[in-house]
Amino acid sequence: MKFKQAIAGLLLGLLGTLPATAQNYPARNIEVIVPTAAGGGTDLLTRSFVDHANKLLAKPMGVVNKPGGGGAVGLTDVARARPNGYKLAMGFVEITILPHLGIAPFKVDDFRPIARINAEPAAITVRADSSWQTLEDFVAAAKEKPNTIRVGSSGTGSIYHLAAVAFGKAAGAEFNNVPFEGANPAVTTLIGGHIEAVSVSPAEVSTYVEAGQLRLLGVMDKERSALFPEIPTMSELGYDVSVGTWRGLLAPKNTPDDVINTLREVSRKVAENPEFQAQMKRMNMTEAYLDAPEFAKAIAQDDQQFGDLISNINLVGN
Repeated sequence: MKFKQAIAGLLLGLLGTLPATAQNYPARNIEVIVPTAAGGGTDLLTRSFVDHANKLLAKPMGVVNKPGGGGAVGLTDVARARPNGYKLAMGFVEITILPHLGIAPFKVDDFRPIARINAEPAAITVRADSSWQTLEDFVAAAKEKPNTIRVGSSGTGSIYHLAAVAFGKAAGAEFNNVPFEGANPAVTTLIGGHIEAVSVSPAEVSTYVEAGQLRLLGVMDKERSALFPEIPTMSELGYDVSVGTWRGLLAPKNTPDDVINTLREVSRKVAENPEFQAQMKRMNMTEAYLDAPEFAKAIAQDDQQFGDLISNINLVGN
């Protein structure tokens, strides 16, 4: 009898180590790691997403914030997790940047994309009382006096810093890029008149643009911003640059297909939910749902773009 009980216990233990399957997934709570501090855009989006996803799942998702290293701490935790669907990440574009900077032990191939939820282009913004009425005015001034126009961004090597560098290369202009500890301090400094421009998303300046304090000059995308459809894209103005951030659900590589497919279906239903869409709009976030195959292609393109860009610039000097 004891022998049979021992065998039964052993079999149960072995079953516990097998990959999760769609038939019984999720059998327990799912952790969704947010690699930033609580209260930020990624955190707020994740909590809204999880609230809606939990109405569709047998067991709930829970949000765990693990900030640090520009996202490297939380993303590394997920990359190294068991590939069973019980630890996921609300990742962002930095998974395609941090490895090229040498400050993360993972690569994009260490994750399986599930669904992109949101995307925001970078944009160039100046004070409303600036003499630069158009992006062409801004570029002409930068070419006339190289390295004198101070452009704030959310830190050296951040997506918005790389966006400013990429724009400068496309425009044939040189800016004095000034790093800050986040986009908000950069915007505040611009309003105070201590720098001449910022490279951040339209969402992060929307309040001040609507209040008449700041002016958007152009967005770094192939399509106009949903928040400010009157603002031209860089492509329209003749600059071949498309850079921005995104947020999306990721799993560790080798997570079983049936688990990924379950999460893809849940993500699709949440993204299509009018209540979730309304919440995103209130947060000034742009809907940009992509299913796993298209999301994987977008990640690969970013990985190539930022790998090439970082290898060709001196981040300290830019």
